[in-house]
Amino acid sequence: MKAIALTIRLDSLYSIRIPYTWQSALAYPLPPPSTIIGMLTNALQRYKNDKPPLYYLDKVEENVIWAGARLRLLSPAVVKSYTTSAITKWEVELGGKSTNALGRQYVFTKNVEVVAVIDEETFAQELVNILPSVPITCGDSESIATVENIKPLLETKLREFPPDTVFETEFPIPFNLQKIEIIEGSGRLYLVHERCKKRGKEFPLVNYLFPLREENNILHPTKFTIRIKQPVFILEIEDVGKVISVPKDVLDSLRETAI
Repeated sequence: MKAIALTIRLDSLYSIRIPYTWQSALAYPLPPPSTIIGMLTNALQRYKNDKPPLYYLDKVEENVIWAGARLRLLSPAVVKSYTTSAITKWEVELGGKSTNALGRQYVFTKNVEVVAVIDEETFAQELVNILPSVPITCGDSESIATVENIKPLLETKLREFPPDTVFETEFPIPFNLQKIEIIEGSGRLYLVHERCKKRGKEFPLVNYLFPLREENNILHPTKFTIRIKQPVFILEIEDVGKVISVPKDVLDSLRETAI
């Protein structure tokens, strides 16, 4: 397993719509795992330009073990709401209504660090070669981002940690109080997709706690200090830290190689 870490600069406001909100479309302050998978897929398909997007989505989903994002130090985020107009009908009678007012949230921040753990090293190297050469988007197609820096092929190990182990992380974590206890740190709770494609019949949205502290309507990056209650598998990523949000279907296939 190898990880790649991208420092991306958002060129404008961005909007990663929370999928279960519509009339008042709320936005994630950080890219959830599914958005990062979509970002990598979009970059790969743009560069290759020889097969449909779903072909490359399958390839990325097969190789991405974990994906997450964090706000860089000294890069707070601001979330603002706007009212937009959506076309509901293309043909109406004179005096009829053809648009609908929709609330939409947008986020502004300077830098976001995006990390993806890749199963095959050759595929990770392919992404490292491609990402600086193509435009990437963060959420909707209008949210253009620029890759400022790449940490390539970071060593990554999967380890099982016993109960009462204490560690820190700056990345979103699955909110499961049966397995973990948050000793220190504050955050905001969101339902997220861990994958772009639904796996089996399980409900696709999972509770994640984002390490963010709000002050004067500005979101600041923070970190969690966590104590483990039950044995938990954790990814240790070189120059990045520890993460515990490995999707269950991926984890089952990795346990045999765990240290």
